[in-house]
Amino acid sequence: MAVLAGVFAVLGWEHTEKAASAISALAGVAAVGVMIWAAVPTASGGGNIRVAKTCRATAHGNGLANTGVTGPADALKNNVQVERTGDAESADGDANTGVHLT
Repeated sequence: MAVLAGVFAVLGWEHTEKAASAISALAGVAAVGVMIWAAVPTASGGGNIRVAKTCRATAHGNGLANTGVTGPADALKNNVQVERTGDAESADGDANTGVHLT
């Protein structure tokens, strides 16, 4: 912000609007680039998943107690590793301490 303020002070008010428009356009293009970059691992199925040393989970009612990995099987394209997970307890629902794929 200080750099922008300095640039605007040097340019003067006459050219500040043009500079601000150009900077805004560049920031918008950069934001789109970051969005695309962030979406690429998700689109390719993500990376490996490792779950280790989790704590205890308790579910009440029809809830799910999960200390491992749960999710749709087709969403996991690579390796899933689960080790030393904590206890999972559920009276009327589901409990998972490992890998539960649907």
